[in-house]
Amino acid sequence: MRTHSRCWTWEFDRPVADIWPLVSDTARFNEAAGLPKHDIVETPQPDGSVLYEAETRVGPFAVAWREAPVNWIAERWFEHCRHFTKGPIRCLCATLKIAPAADGVGCRVDYTVDVEAANLLGELALRTVFFRGVERNFSALIDTVRAFARGERETPYDVAPPRLSDDARARVESAVAEIDGTPHGHGLAGRLAHYATTRQEVDVVKIRPLELARRWDVQAREVVEVCLEATRAGLLDLRWDLLCPRCRVAKSISSGLDELPTGAHCSTCNIDYERDFSRNVELSFQPSPGIRPIVFGEYCLFGPMSTPHSVAQVTVPAGQMREVSAAFAPGPYRLRTLEAGPEVDVEFEGGGFPEFAVADAGVSAGSPAPPDVLRLVNRTAHPRTFIVEERAWERDALTADRVTAFQAFRDLFSDQVLRPGDEVAIRRVTLMFTDLRGSTALYEVIGDARAYGLVRDHFALLAGIVRNHDGAVVKTIGDAVMAAFAEPADALRAALEVQDSVAAFNREHAGTAGGGEAIAIKLGLHAGPCIAVTLNDRLDYFGSTVNLAARLQGQSLGGDIVLSRALAEDPGVVPLVEGVGAQDEAAELRGFDAPVPFVRVTAGTTANLPPR
Repeated sequence: MRTHSRCWTWEFDRPVADIWPLVSDTARFNEAAGLPKHDIVETPQPDGSVLYEAETRVGPFAVAWREAPVNWIAERWFEHCRHFTKGPIRCLCATLKIAPAADGVGCRVDYTVDVEAANLLGELALRTVFFRGVERNFSALIDTVRAFARGERETPYDVAPPRLSDDARARVESAVAEIDGTPHGHGLAGRLAHYATTRQEVDVVKIRPLELARRWDVQAREVVEVCLEATRAGLLDLRWDLLCPRCRVAKSISSGLDELPTGAHCSTCNIDYERDFSRNVELSFQPSPGIRPIVFGEYCLFGPMSTPHSVAQVTVPAGQMREVSAAFAPGPYRLRTLEAGPEVDVEFEGGGFPEFAVADAGVSAGSPAPPDVLRLVNRTAHPRTFIVEERAWERDALTADRVTAFQAFRDLFSDQVLRPGDEVAIRRVTLMFTDLRGSTALYEVIGDARAYGLVRDHFALLAGIVRNHDGAVVKTIGDAVMAAFAEPADALRAALEVQDSVAAFNREHAGTAGGGEAIAIKLGLHAGPCIAVTLNDRLDYFGSTVNLAARLQGQSLGGDIVLSRALAEDPGVVPLVEGVGAQDEAAELRGFDAPVPFVRVTAGTTANLPPR
């Protein structure tokens, strides 16, 4: 049987950077094209590679194939081939090339399909209806992509949303009303419900709040909170994803932290890996089955947008060298193979990209290749798929260390804790300790009832400020508060607002405490690694970072903020410290061998700070 080929050319008035993510998103494209989901069986091979086999039904035909790894250079081209073992087609390869247009504004896409029939029925289809159907379908899809890129429509593809039953529709309406009646709705409940019930399945099988916040141009905390409240209301289900550190795809999914394994196996990458709360344990959401059932399977296992951190993926035959045109922005990259094995990190400063070589002994980065050339050298006896990936971790991953530092998570899902005896390392958390100065005397001066009310109001004040700065109150200890933040700058902003609010309260209630200040807050901040455990049925933190934050609070005089030197030198904190009055000090602290340097903020308010 001969190979049949067709090529289509599409022009866009938007640049390559805008169009590439749309036309290279093969999973979303295949769903929009009406192709069915398929199951994948991954079988490790003796040479370290993985055999990917898939099967499904297309119309009246049962089809099965071997899935070859997709080759691509980001914003240049991709090539995707399937070799069929069942059905009317023997082989199908799709190649897409994208390049800037001659006018320097738009771009041009050339899409080629090469198909070989497996039998006479397949040959007849290729000679008659196959390519006419492909052209009709693809032309319609490209028209919607073009309109989306121009900002003329909300989604890049037209996909008929699933029909909701009357019961499901009623549950959605009830959930939206319930969410809107809470402090966590932020006017987003209806928008979230519409997204969960109408968007493509590839969008809702894993709803990522940080990605939605970026798309909707709203605060990340607001979307996190509405998703958490939507889970309580029955609109969404939450899931803990244990992401593979190589392909960054979830290979273990749990409904609770106490069910989360300590590690997992990625059959795609053929590696075992451990959990890391700060990197690869992610909280995501999907529609509740009573609202919109999700059928599991793949629209496309591979594809450039399946692993968008990979800027190149190219297979090189055994013992050969391959040079391809590629241009990468300066920055940190990792060189590895799709097959299990070693990897090497490089800092690319521009010019020629280092030669990427793979041998039995490992991966190496050699001398620079010519500019705009990626040189790949396979010195092994087996084909290898070379991958160049950006080292920055996924920006839209709502990692466990971050979400557990949100007040709404601790309020709504206090039962989401680690199993007894389990503990996890947190790479970095910022901790705030506060205490009321002279609270015992306060009870004596103004009486138990009034003092108790004042202390209670002070707890509410602190909790509200902490929440508004993307933090969470971990626990209260007498009149003291321990709070956690994912970002150091948020913690300092919250601390300054606390002291602002207390000063305003004291001005308003001058003389309440017998002629002195009504209340004074002692406050300490520190950031660093710690251990998360379950204590007294809640997530808590332990370690030297916790101890130092508590000791720094002890150095506070009241009305000031004491923060560690390490925290003061954080890039996000430096401009905030520069905007307020601060002085360097040091003191011997219990439990620490040498004097500990710290910074005392004695003046300044949130009005002096640069905007977030």
